[in-house]
Amino acid sequence: MLTRRICDQWRRNGRIPPESSPGLNLSLDRLSTRFYCLLPAAAGNDMRIALFGDIHANLEALNAVLEDAASQDCTEWVCLGDIVGYNANPGECLDLIREMECPVVKGNHDEDASGDHCLETMNPTAATALEWTREQLSDEQREWLHTLRMVRQVSAFTVVHSTLDQPQAWNYVTNKFDAMSNFSYQFTHVCFHGHTHVPRVFVKENRVGEVAAELVEVEKDLKYFINIGSVGQPRDGDPRACYAIYDIPRNLIIFRRVDYDRKTTQQKILDAGLPPNLAERLADGR
Repeated sequence: MLTRRICDQWRRNGRIPPESSPGLNLSLDRLSTRFYCLLPAAAGNDMRIALFGDIHANLEALNAVLEDAASQDCTEWVCLGDIVGYNANPGECLDLIREMECPVVKGNHDEDASGDHCLETMNPTAATALEWTREQLSDEQREWLHTLRMVRQVSAFTVVHSTLDQPQAWNYVTNKFDAMSNFSYQFTHVCFHGHTHVPRVFVKENRVGEVAAELVEVEKDLKYFINIGSVGQPRDGDPRACYAIYDIPRNLIIFRRVDYDRKTTQQKILDAGLPPNLAERLADGR
């Protein structure tokens, strides 16, 4: 359950309805409070922004990340896609993201869950989970996923799920050579992405290099292509949920790791009849 702390934080920032709205209880299985999150196009530079993605229907991890971000005084929220797929709460996660009304870009699992095309080219485990996911979502939910944009500019930075050069191709950036082609299409100082489920920070000066995905000081003469990791299925050997905070006033990007109730998520996967290895991998962060 989300604690009163996150609700109080969102109320201070004008992100939740008046006291007359339904209560503050947001259980892991049923949403009962509407949260608002608006990031104006002309927003100023006094924001502390939580960037998160690759949720993959992991409601426990998503709730933990949102609560942690509120405790870190985040005032805005941006979702980098792949809300659904793999885990057992696609509808609940999708509804929560929608009710936050924050900027969202489309991920490949969002694209596949929203369509009716054949999934035979996908690995069998992911395809099985997506077929199940399609059955859990309403037509209206799938249509919302279908209409998501591939790329968005938010404030003074860009967000995309995969890459800017071919966002619809869902290419993976696993090294600095992959990142090079993206920088040619990046016209903002900073671009955030996801897709690989591994937090990484690529930096371009004269050449493209990489720095540790921990605490990054943004220098004005450089460009940054930053993978924020995964909320719902980390693959860097750390099973904790991962997201990033962009502290614009201090020119800092802070990576956060958050523990969550993995056992509940794992049991939901098994109870839903999804492939057992999807539950097992959550314990290893792989």
